[in-house]
Amino acid sequence: MASALFMEFIDATALSTALPTLARAFAVDPIHLKLALTSYILSLAVFTPASGWAAERFGSRRVFLAAMVVFLLGSALCGLSRNLEALVASRILQGLGGAMMTPVARLIVVGSTPRDKLITAMGWFTMPALLGPLMGPPLAGLVLTFADWPWIFYLNLPVGVLGMIAVMRFVPPGTRQTDLRFDWAGFALAAVAVSGLVVVAETAGLGLLPPALQLSILGVALLVGWAYLRQARRSAQPILDLSLMRYPTYRASLVGGAFVRLGVGASPFLLPLLLQVALGWTPLQASLVTIASGGGVLVARPFAAWNLKRVGFRTALAFALVLTAIFTAAPGFFTASTPVWVMIALMTLGGFFRSNQFIAANTIAYADVPESSVAAASTLAAVAQQVGLALGVSFGGAMLHLARGADGALTPDRFVLPYLAVGAVTLMALPVYLALDKDAGSSISGRGVKD
Repeated sequence: MASALFMEFIDATALSTALPTLARAFAVDPIHLKLALTSYILSLAVFTPASGWAAERFGSRRVFLAAMVVFLLGSALCGLSRNLEALVASRILQGLGGAMMTPVARLIVVGSTPRDKLITAMGWFTMPALLGPLMGPPLAGLVLTFADWPWIFYLNLPVGVLGMIAVMRFVPPGTRQTDLRFDWAGFALAAVAVSGLVVVAETAGLGLLPPALQLSILGVALLVGWAYLRQARRSAQPILDLSLMRYPTYRASLVGGAFVRLGVGASPFLLPLLLQVALGWTPLQASLVTIASGGGVLVARPFAAWNLKRVGFRTALAFALVLTAIFTAAPGFFTASTPVWVMIALMTLGGFFRSNQFIAANTIAYADVPESSVAAASTLAAVAQQVGLALGVSFGGAMLHLARGADGALTPDRFVLPYLAVGAVTLMALPVYLALDKDAGSSISGRGVKD
């Protein structure tokens, strides 16, 4: 199952490293390259709601394998793209595959793991995916140094084929429920609402759409969102079951995680532009700093379960969040005179605390959710995560556009405001986590249980 995460993370981190190169290849403004990131994330957010239904209706393994085929086809078409429009269209196809890939993988793992083993299982499930952020930047740097940018996308092909062989060998077919009905009305309403919000966020302040049109899109998105809430209350099987928000631990995970992703989601867009455009580094040089964040994430994994057992979810979440916000904002103060070892140290610490925060937040989400609602909870969590990441990229781009001013220069000092802004937004999750009960999630953290 983790092969999907591994492939997606290699793709995302490699593409982030290549953004300045793609801007030159397509002769577009570097800030407009955020479309290559948000189009994929938007596609994930739109199609993920159907993943839980598809897995139960057609069998989880079958859906997972089909999703991998679609993702690989999108990857190949990305490499064949010769303009931004074709790249965005190909990224949307990739997102369709990813929308059915990662949520179904998470559903299989969560649904087949005893609750007292969930922290360990989620750690192992995401461990191979951590190699993606570690390998993606240097691979992209090597590709851009010795080959051409399309090979960044072609790297997915052998990984995906090996993953499919492993799935066919080790993953059981799973059960099928042929009598399940699909909530087409809810799916359409949710897709329009989510798409509208992301489009408005993506174009805000860039002059890509007239203000009147942006306001109209926002109004339609809010109106359709309200219509979905009414429709979901009447549906026996809503596409997004918002009633799950009644569980305090699940609600804290989603709401707090939305703020964190809104801040952290901007980093993959801002950092390559800071290092390669503002500081003038090569993609390979920049990748050596970017990879430090993945190293911090990798180190954090074995520490997370031990920490949760000692201090509990509330303390662990609050402590990791404050440090995540600080280290998320730190790159905004990088200049040409900043020692490389300082950059690497700050990025490593940022990855370490961000990983601890995400492990705790993703795990506590399922602490109180009944077994019968795991699929619905996984689907809603995946959509919330993708919307948060998409809005994070848009927010970072809007802040950078505001900071660079009328001359449009991308110098190091123009990145101070965007990074301070994303750090501040990340910190807004603190009241959400502090509102948790001190014993929240103790049934899965093992806190209070003697070794």
